[in-house]
Amino acid sequence: MDAAVIVVGAGPTGLMLAGELKLAGADVIVLERREGPAGQSRGLGFTSRTMEIFDQRGLLPRFGPMVTGDTGHFAGIPLDFGVLGAVHRAAKTVPQSQTEAVLTDRALELGADLRRGTEVTDVVAGDEEVEVVVRDAAGAGRLRAAYVVGTDGGRSTVRRSAGFAFPGTGSTREMMLADVRGIDVAPRMTGERLPGGTVMAAPLPDGTTRLVVIEHGTHPGDRAAPLTYDDVVAAWKRLTGEDISHGEPVWLSAFGDAARQVTRYAKGRVLLAGDAAHIHLAAGGQGMNVGVQDALNLGWKLAAVTRGHCPATLLDSYHDERHPVGERVLLNTRAQGHLILGDDAVQPLWNVLAELTRYPDVQRHLAAMVSGSEIRYDLAAGSHPLLGRRLPHWETTTANGATSTTALLRTGRGLLLDLAGSAVLGARAAAWTHRVDLVTAVGPTTGEAAGATSAVLVRPDGHVAWAAPGTHQGLTWALERWFGPPRAGRNK
Repeated sequence: MDAAVIVVGAGPTGLMLAGELKLAGADVIVLERREGPAGQSRGLGFTSRTMEIFDQRGLLPRFGPMVTGDTGHFAGIPLDFGVLGAVHRAAKTVPQSQTEAVLTDRALELGADLRRGTEVTDVVAGDEEVEVVVRDAAGAGRLRAAYVVGTDGGRSTVRRSAGFAFPGTGSTREMMLADVRGIDVAPRMTGERLPGGTVMAAPLPDGTTRLVVIEHGTHPGDRAAPLTYDDVVAAWKRLTGEDISHGEPVWLSAFGDAARQVTRYAKGRVLLAGDAAHIHLAAGGQGMNVGVQDALNLGWKLAAVTRGHCPATLLDSYHDERHPVGERVLLNTRAQGHLILGDDAVQPLWNVLAELTRYPDVQRHLAAMVSGSEIRYDLAAGSHPLLGRRLPHWETTTANGATSTTALLRTGRGLLLDLAGSAVLGARAAAWTHRVDLVTAVGPTTGEAAGATSAVLVRPDGHVAWAAPGTHQGLTWALERWFGPPRAGRNK
């Protein structure tokens, strides 16, 4: 085989996945049809959950200074994301091109094989391997891997070649996006509903302004030629009365509001992540963030299987955990789409929802939904409040000095955090120390579950798989479930 895993697509999802695979010791080839980085920035900024993930992998310093804040919206209705009490605020203006550059550098530093200018034309899956048919400057060729992951976007060749079902709804409206230099328009960060449609304007740090224009009555497929800046200028003028013809467009894009999700995230030895698995309206900037989180969930599992640490059945948990997350994203983006893009008939519904957001519980619920902070996987039965959730950021002290739970997860390994100095805990985990770090630390005194937790077992993606007291299954059950059989020669 040419690699344990071939990842098709070098956007944020594919690059994050490549880094996670290499961090866990798996060989990976990344294939990208473009000769170089796209340079476009459809995705803009990170949710607080993605900020946590990048911090967990030590990546935040690579982005440099970022504009962050607690303000957000649901269908243009302002929300205070500060009610979530997250350790990180959302980043507002990080262009996708910068995200791709950071994740590219990381993947290459870890040893990923990135092959640009290589187009995948077909995927042929067998019982023991997957064959990828490619075309590059040298001509046609074939590559083989134990697994292939399609991260090649909404028009995924991998998804189509492997025969994944992709049900949902097609686009009903056209939206125009343009990054423009040299214009001075009022910021409309959460959008402004106007009689003829909706407009958004977001100033970016480099002096560019991002415009989104959605005109009532426009439909995908109506356009006879590619989108031009003149089209954007004319639509902006019709909706706002403002003239932006003197601006200099950096890039343009037309997109729709299709909402689709594959029925299964895995089909034999072929898996999908990011937009290849789910597409939806770009409401709240969730798409790229969800793709990065797909990659974090899948990477360590796929590496564990290809390296022989865990049985292939571990990969079932990828679909089981991430498909419901994708469903929730489609649910909330479709709801937002009706409210943002609808005509005057939806205004009463928008007004009622705006009234409801005055209640803190409603603010918290919607903010958690859009940011991904509500995610809780079904990892074990029990009453402990952290089971299935991400481990909070706790400042703590170990034998090596002051640290944090975030820093302890940067190795990409499992973590058994002993907060009570238990000799029994260490003895039970001894057969898994080749894949799990056993760390004794001083327990936190403040925060969720502080003082009521004596130990937690944390997966490489940061989710708590076992906690004491309050998990019905034993520690050895959880260790074997997520990290494979005990090392030979060790007793459980």
